Amino acid sequence: MAGAKNSSLAIIVAAALAEDRSVIENVPHCRDVQTLLEILRTLGVGAEWTGPDRLEVDARRLTGHTAPHDLSRQMRASFYVAGMLLARLGRAEVPLPGGCVIGSRPVDFHIRGFEALGTRVATEHGYFKGQADQLRPATYYVPRSSMGTTINLMLAASRTADVTVLQNAAREPEVVDTAVFLSLMGARVRGAGTSTVTVEGTQALRGVTYTVIPDRIEAGTYLIAAAATRGDVLVEDLISEHVTALLTKLGDAGVTVESGPSGVRVKVDGELRPVDVDTAPYPGFATDLHPQFAAMLAAVPGRSAIRETIFERRFGYVDELRRMGADIRVDGDTAIITGVQRLSGAPVEAVDIRAGAAMVIAGLAAQGETQISNVENLDRGYDRLEEKLTGLGATVRRVRG
Repeated sequence: MAGAKNSSLAIIVAAALAEDRSVIENVPHCRDVQTLLEILRTLGVGAEWTGPDRLEVDARRLTGHTAPHDLSRQMRASFYVAGMLLARLGRAEVPLPGGCVIGSRPVDFHIRGFEALGTRVATEHGYFKGQADQLRPATYYVPRSSMGTTINLMLAASRTADVTVLQNAAREPEVVDTAVFLSLMGARVRGAGTSTVTVEGTQALRGVTYTVIPDRIEAGTYLIAAAATRGDVLVEDLISEHVTALLTKLGDAGVTVESGPSGVRVKVDGELRPVDVDTAPYPGFATDLHPQFAAMLAAVPGRSAIRETIFERRFGYVDELRRMGADIRVDGDTAIITGVQRLSGAPVEAVDIRAGAAMVIAGLAAQGETQISNVENLDRGYDRLEEKLTGLGATVRRVRG
């Protein structure tokens, strides 16, 4: 299993809070990580791969406070740089980010949090511009339990004197992972994994060596792919508690699920059943597994429904699955899926990271060949996807040109 992409992005930025060097293990070589490293290098941070998945981050020469527009616009997590720069330099100019077009993810939650911490803020010409002579502790209610906002404010507060309290904080494992890393660096972060997180910052942050948790979304993608193809797959090193909601729904659908110290195994011995799913913030069913689960359900007899409660434009995958013969209609915030006997291979597009993963799953289960374009989106979130699927017996190849 690769390390968690979303943890890695936050932890790499967190490493730049210290005027020191850190070594981060189990970092995936996905495109989003590479883009973030390029952004940090423009600010004076050294970042070097010293092993297959080992990254050394040297932030002793961090001097720049303006992140490059072309790189920052490529992904949402680039905005973590704002919290880091405010904490480290007291000044940040960071482009308002882009990323997958799956719905509204406003950074105004982050900005209001920065203001609560004493930042003077302006947004001009597509840039967030923040300045703070000295960040101050605050109590801030995190709207929608936003994971990005929770992490960004943890970063900003980690070098702030006294205690910052984040109420309605996100509870995702990636938040906990970041909190553990910050605590090892010298900040006192308590309550991560609950709805109230406290951060007692310090100027004396130090570099550390740390191993990122396994990627629960990548793991979930492989588990769903195994179910969709009626296979038998063991995903090693997965922390099963991180995907409890997914495992429950797979079980409801008739998949045999076995969790043990070596990982999680799924296998299908009989017919699958339709199920209904509501996405929700962690520990609920992850929105980042919604498209993949829909691809599986597309060939399960009966009527299933997936209600999307996080991102209103998550349904970009629907038209692509229809090209493969799926019977799906969207009614408001819900995809209603009537299972067909079999999907058929077709040319489709990876319209975003997780929709692309859904196309891969559908293609594995479909009759005939499926060609997926715009695979750059897949590369943003998955490390060596075709190599790992080939190792499981799939026929997958990347076509250049």
